[in-house]
Amino acid sequence: MELRHLRYFRAVAQTLNFTRAAEQLHIAQPPLSRQIQQLEEELGVALLERSRPLRLTEAGRFFHEQSTALLYQLQVLCESTQRIGQGHKRWIGIGFAPSTLYGVLPELIRRLRGDSGYELELGLSEMTTVQQVEALKAGRIDVGFGRIVIEDPAVVQQVLSRDRLIAVLPAGHPLVGTTVSLSALADESFILYPGSPRPSYADHVLALFAAHGVAIRVVQWTHELQTAIGLIAAGIGITLVPESVRILHREDIGYCALTEADATSPIILSHRRGDATPALGQCLALIRELQADRSAARGV
Repeated sequence: MELRHLRYFRAVAQTLNFTRAAEQLHIAQPPLSRQIQQLEEELGVALLERSRPLRLTEAGRFFHEQSTALLYQLQVLCESTQRIGQGHKRWIGIGFAPSTLYGVLPELIRRLRGDSGYELELGLSEMTTVQQVEALKAGRIDVGFGRIVIEDPAVVQQVLSRDRLIAVLPAGHPLVGTTVSLSALADESFILYPGSPRPSYADHVLALFAAHGVAIRVVQWTHELQTAIGLIAAGIGITLVPESVRILHREDIGYCALTEADATSPIILSHRRGDATPALGQCLALIRELQADRSAARGV
């Protein structure tokens, strides 16, 4: 299947007339009919009822709706690519670990979108810190927000802040609402995330317990924070999350604080070493402004 098949079918579906569609496309009618027939053969279904007047089948109506949306997205993609290539628009790719969405990242996105200095296209990709580093080196993203330190000479990392860690427990758990030590959680079943790729935030949690001489029992690995929260609500186990995640208000889970001062998780900014593009410079400047605003609000 090629793009011309989608464009040809769109013209036929909109006109419901092969002659008028062929005129719009500036081709002869017989080749157009053959192209539509090829499309139907490839899909293995009839898209048109060849009656008088011509009608779309149910499959044809669905294909028309979806292919029209696809062609529109392609048009937007091409136009944006041209504007970026001509210097009229900038693009910046941002990779982020899900838990960083509860921190500085949402405000950064709002300010980037609201900056009237130039047109800016944002590409947002959910990925672990390991994936962010690889994507930075490959040029797929320009900046990343993660949770672990990764030594790589091609990438610059900066700790933006450190979130206190708290425990998430099923509703009704006796420790909900209390303040406990890490050792007090040693008998609990743990759900850790993400399971891959490693190293990950899960290794940060394991290292924290190990540093305090505590061994924990992991009963479930998940890929995402939200999955871990759902399993906790089901009573499968508990986990540690950054305190910023407390914004999640659910009746089937609860939280407890930790006594250890080093029970924290950093939010780490990553970008390519030596990257001097204007879009990245604007992004880093806005991050500095956000940090200054937060420091002023705390009275620091």
